[in-house]
Amino acid sequence: WCFMFLILIPRRIFLLLAAANIEAQQNSFSSLNADIRAKCLGNIMRVDVGPLGGNNTAIVVTPSIAAQCGFSMKSDSFGNALIYISLQNCFAQNVVTRLKLSLIKNTSLKVYQVAETCQYDVWASREVICDYNYMEVSELRSSCPLVSDMQKRSMDAGFKATTIVFFTPEGKKPMSLLAAQQRGYGIGNTPTRLVLRSPMIAPETFMQTVSKRQLLPENCKDLSTALHIPKLKLLSVYALNRTITWYLPWQMDPMTSSGQFNLLEVHFGINGQKLDAVEMQAREYSVALNDFYIVTELPIGGVGGYYESHIQGDLYYVSYMIEPMLELLWTEDATHEQTRYKVFFHITTHLLPQPLELIDNTVPGEKMFRMTLGHFAADVALMNITFPAEVLSMPDCSARGFNILEHMSPNTSLKVFTLQVPFADPTGEGVTVYSLHLTFGLLILDQLVSFSHKAYLEAVVQDIVPPSVSGGCDNHNFYVLVKYGSPGYNFQTMVGKRYMTPSLAQHYDSMENGTHFSFVVPFSAPDVAVEAIEASSTRSRLDIVLSNPETNSQIQELSVACNFPSTLTECFPNGTMTALALKLESVPLLNPSQLTLADPSCGPVHSDDRYAFFVFTVNSCAELVTFFIQHQRNQSISKIEVENCISCFYDINTSQTVAFNTRLRRSEPYAENSKGQLQVVMRLALDDSYSAFQNYEEYPLAKYLQQPLYFEVELLKSANPLISLELENCWATQGKDRTSQPRWDLIINGCPNPADPYQVVFHPVWTDARVGYPSHFKRFEIQTFAFQNDILILQLFVHCDIVICDSKNPLGGICGGQCSNPKQTTKGEMDDFSFGVLQHSGDLICLRKD
Repeated sequence: WCFMFLILIPRRIFLLLAAANIEAQQNSFSSLNADIRAKCLGNIMRVDVGPLGGNNTAIVVTPSIAAQCGFSMKSDSFGNALIYISLQNCFAQNVVTRLKLSLIKNTSLKVYQVAETCQYDVWASREVICDYNYMEVSELRSSCPLVSDMQKRSMDAGFKATTIVFFTPEGKKPMSLLAAQQRGYGIGNTPTRLVLRSPMIAPETFMQTVSKRQLLPENCKDLSTALHIPKLKLLSVYALNRTITWYLPWQMDPMTSSGQFNLLEVHFGINGQKLDAVEMQAREYSVALNDFYIVTELPIGGVGGYYESHIQGDLYYVSYMIEPMLELLWTEDATHEQTRYKVFFHITTHLLPQPLELIDNTVPGEKMFRMTLGHFAADVALMNITFPAEVLSMPDCSARGFNILEHMSPNTSLKVFTLQVPFADPTGEGVTVYSLHLTFGLLILDQLVSFSHKAYLEAVVQDIVPPSVSGGCDNHNFYVLVKYGSPGYNFQTMVGKRYMTPSLAQHYDSMENGTHFSFVVPFSAPDVAVEAIEASSTRSRLDIVLSNPETNSQIQELSVACNFPSTLTECFPNGTMTALALKLESVPLLNPSQLTLADPSCGPVHSDDRYAFFVFTVNSCAELVTFFIQHQRNQSISKIEVENCISCFYDINTSQTVAFNTRLRRSEPYAENSKGQLQVVMRLALDDSYSAFQNYEEYPLAKYLQQPLYFEVELLKSANPLISLELENCWATQGKDRTSQPRWDLIINGCPNPADPYQVVFHPVWTDARVGYPSHFKRFEIQTFAFQNDILILQLFVHCDIVICDSKNPLGGICGGQCSNPKQTTKGEMDDFSFGVLQHSGDLICLRKD
């Protein structure tokens, strides 16, 4: 295994080693307050650093001394130093090695002391280390005599080497030990091993082909070893599809003799640290063997490597760097000796384009610009941001409330910067536009190369325009216009005391387009409030409220009040008088149906909760008319008498001159007798808008109890506007026979059955594309019910008697208005009327109970 320790790299680094500090193995450095420790990792020592104490002689380790003595140093993406030290370095003893590291930056000197004892008990017959700056091989001297005695001596004891012979393509090249050391070679021997260390740039190093494709250098053969350097052919490393593939021959021909080769172990690691199968899988590393190579695959950007930044032509590039390690252990049948081969291979990809991208995460409603800029290598720092009016450093940005953060991307060594800037200086009409121009000032730390990235962001905030309502009137109607406001603004409209439903909108002739809708409300509509009655006009008011259904808050309220010309009384030449009594808003408890003339028997022919309509003759209810108003006060009933005079003037002693001419009649007048037939149909609507109806094929219909049913009765094939259709009686039976029992009355003498807990509700009829004469229609609503003895399944049939009235003579009974006492009228019965069936075979099948 190998060692590394991490420390921030300054501008200048010197490695100093204690030259003659040999201490006992149990030496304690507790008094030094060391903040870094040392650790042994196989035949490479890992060094931790602590403050240096005492006086020591130091040697500056230059690059040449490092290669000669077994030291190598790299750096990582965070600016830390990674130092690898061979256990057989020039300054190692069998007891302890004390290392001292001096870091010099500017004028301040920081000295750190490292000490560790390593015991390595798994030496192979031959140990080979290949690093970027040196190659090292140590061979077991198994043939050396007196090994047991010489193990007790120092590193310089044992056999003394005097000459070394290098084997080169040009031939043998002998060299004295001193000359070899002067040329940068590290040569040493112990009682049990010979050690040779060669710089990568040594003159005697050369390239040699191994395993068909791979090339490696070879040094002298008297040590029975060949040294592999990691400067392989370009074909040995590929970077394709975000994956690095490294090919390493698993049988080194120059390092093996003839005979059977047995590969015993293959270990993989990163930065000198071995990884087990679980760690490799987590980091997406893979190692496989084929006929010639150990094939290692590494993901570009994966854990263990790092990116380095580059600027070329104002464009941002990155290169990915990683240092995998492979350790092989093999044996040969001919020698029965083991060889441990360890190579550290520093891989750097070519420059990879890394276009910078600004992601706009702004949510206009938050009034804040949010952006993400990336992706960068870890060696890039954000120094400042230039705005149109000023340049702000990072502390200045924080002081202004600009939130700047740095985030490492998941599963990669790249990072991004996030920035938040509040909105300011809006522009625009109808919409508010916020814009932000800025330039990011960036710096590559280890290269001190600066670069920048410009950005522009714009946020458009739609001005919130609430819905609005306006209105006016003419002599007959209120006209209302509602504008929708901003798109997506949710609101509801209340007309008077009712919400605008689809059926109500249809009644009020609502029309809409993409920006607004309008509707027309007659001044006599039930949603209109009557404020005052004057001699020739009525002052009425229509209230419109727009509200938010989610918060139930009011958006806008509009009240439109107008004077409408009206005649509340009318005198007819035949002595008939009519009077319309309107309920004023100021008398909310007034019941118009309780109003009478002076004669209590002279009540209204028609009334509702808004008005009472009287029709009488001049000699029936006296000339002086008194209205009695009954209302509730303090939980008691009292009468208030209000006297109003209705005057009709008739000229009884006046002669009128009438001019006329006569001519002879050509023939006697005669009347032609003929028969006619009026057709009436009853339908069941889908809802209270009465715009769609059930089809014949759908009967019988299944309905739940208390589910509303909407009926419509129409007089067909009549274009006479002076006749009207009235409902006299309606009832329900279990059979088709209209006279069958049991029977439940729904409408009696034009009025809802007072004994019914769910009384009939009448719906007004308005002129539309289908309804030409509203007087030819009647609409009512009932709730589905069942007879008391119904148990399993029940069919109900609905029947109605209708009356055709002359609107010119509305006096009496049903023709005088609904809920009137029956009088002598011409009555027509809907006998054998079949709803949805062309034959006259029965009445409506409207319910199946389930």
